[in-house]
Amino acid sequence: MPIPETLDKLEKRIRALIEGQLVTLLPGQTPQELLANQLISAISDGITAPESGTPNVPNVYTLLVHPEAIADWQSDPKLMETIVAIVNIAADDAGLQLETRPSISIAGDASLGPNELRVLASHSVEDIAETKGMPSGDTPDDSQILPMPSNAFLIVDGVKVFPLDKPVINIGRRMDNHLVIDDPRVSRNHVQLRSIKGRFVLFDLNSTGGTYVNGQRANQTVLYPGDVISMAGVPLIFGQDNPPPRTDRMTTAPLSPASSERPTAVFKDNEDNQEEE
Repeated sequence: MPIPETLDKLEKRIRALIEGQLVTLLPGQTPQELLANQLISAISDGITAPESGTPNVPNVYTLLVHPEAIADWQSDPKLMETIVAIVNIAADDAGLQLETRPSISIAGDASLGPNELRVLASHSVEDIAETKGMPSGDTPDDSQILPMPSNAFLIVDGVKVFPLDKPVINIGRRMDNHLVIDDPRVSRNHVQLRSIKGRFVLFDLNSTGGTYVNGQRANQTVLYPGDVISMAGVPLIFGQDNPPPRTDRMTTAPLSPASSERPTAVFKDNEDNQEEE
């Protein structure tokens, strides 16, 4: 890890830059101090120290805000650009390095208040090439599903937590799914989450309404903390404590605020499948 003097310099620089550049850009009553604290904590926790060379600062950031506040954070494109610039400048001034130019996305978290926010930070890694082109109906073998991602979960309705404690999780309207979403917009077998090489990968099961991750349609994608999954308009938030480094990806538009039609979720513990009538 970087020496304390380096972290202290990074913290002071971030606070100064936020105070000087974001005074007129932050939406609503969001405190500058809150953004500074969240950004500093996320960066400090995510710094990696290679055996030789300069420590690396995380370069992939997810800003979690209340779903109704997403539009406010999107209203001025200079806001996200300025936060990216602040990370760049602060890291450089503190003698730290970034693997690539930082990217930032916004996702909704209904558990947060209107003026609250959280920042998640991680490093980009190479794409999981082994998962590409895999037919969605195949069952992964032991080499693909191990090790299981630790402490992964889905947030349903903004408050209900569904633990992802199995290597394969089926989600849909049918009652034999692990997570049953009783909403007419959701297909009977809508998506499947698979544990592949320490990460959960989402596969759309040829659903009628489609599946979107952070506003971009997805047939197959690796999930990272803060990702908002929309199943034909029904939102779920993927989370994970102590997540592995994330794969860098194309910038995607954040999901629109959640629909007022709230789905009903049924959490099933047993894995016994029932024949569909």
